[in-house]
Amino acid sequence: MTAPPFVPPPLDEVLAGAVVVSLPMRVRFRGITEREVVLVEGPAGWGEFGPFVEYDDSEAADWLRSALESAWLPAPPPRRATVPVNATVPAVDPDRVPEVLARFPGARTAKVKVAERGQGLTQDLARVAAVRALVPEVRIDANGGWNVDEAVTALTALTADAPLQYAEQPCATVPELVEVRRRVPDVRIAADESIRRADDPMRVVRAGGADVAVVKVAPLGGIRRLLALADELAGHGVPVVVSSALESAVGMGAGLAAAAALPDLPFACGLGTGGLFAADVAAPRNPTAGALAPVAVVPDPAMIAELAVAPDRRRWWFERIRRTHALLG
Repeated sequence: MTAPPFVPPPLDEVLAGAVVVSLPMRVRFRGITEREVVLVEGPAGWGEFGPFVEYDDSEAADWLRSALESAWLPAPPPRRATVPVNATVPAVDPDRVPEVLARFPGARTAKVKVAERGQGLTQDLARVAAVRALVPEVRIDANGGWNVDEAVTALTALTADAPLQYAEQPCATVPELVEVRRRVPDVRIAADESIRRADDPMRVVRAGGADVAVVKVAPLGGIRRLLALADELAGHGVPVVVSSALESAVGMGAGLAAAAALPDLPFACGLGTGGLFAADVAAPRNPTAGALAPVAVVPDPAMIAELAVAPDRRRWWFERIRRTHALLG
């Protein structure tokens, strides 16, 4: 996987154009109800730095590289005017599904979170059934929450009445994904964490553990690295789905730019998660006919002021930028 070299700007320039915001969420997602990110302004626009707090500096450095690339380099030329996006359904009770899907007007594909800690297969089946009643294409995301036997049991049950478009990261490890794919051959397996958090993103594909690759701009280190990886994956017959890392409108803009620049885009992308926030740094963008246009996002200064974090959190994020910037070279 190769991408054009990018020389990061000096640290003082990065911090001079950085603001830290906290976005309130409508429902708990990934165990959080507030999403903190840093927005960085550069000569080409805005970038976003928002690695989750549990990530170490080495992993977070790719997120910073992505943010700086977006703020200092122009987006690659688009190949399409709009990008189809899927609805995202957290691990909510079935009676909340219509409320969640209403935030994704026109979406014909929904990704449903399953294998939530503290829940069971019965709840997953009920949630997926509620989504299927409203959306024609359903994919599920377990975030590596099952072992092999649990995954086989769950996928067999979840496809008893209707197919799944794919199952995203049913298990945590590459050997487990390979085994699930062997034992449930009628269900496409998509790799997410096994790509974005791996030293070798191609390992899961070479091992035969994935039919689809879920790729995200920030964890991969920027749009250009994502496009280079997508090209390599295409050589193995594996399509990509560009997804979000629970970003603000700024980070979502980078994901849309990447998806718009891909030669092929057979599946809807997970780039409609702005509906999960009760407030964002830019005006909400509702999909039209289940799609979004790849346009540059400029944050609203009033929203930045309203969503600004407390001084101690600003210091925490700025210190994190200092540490990760030193790793970029």
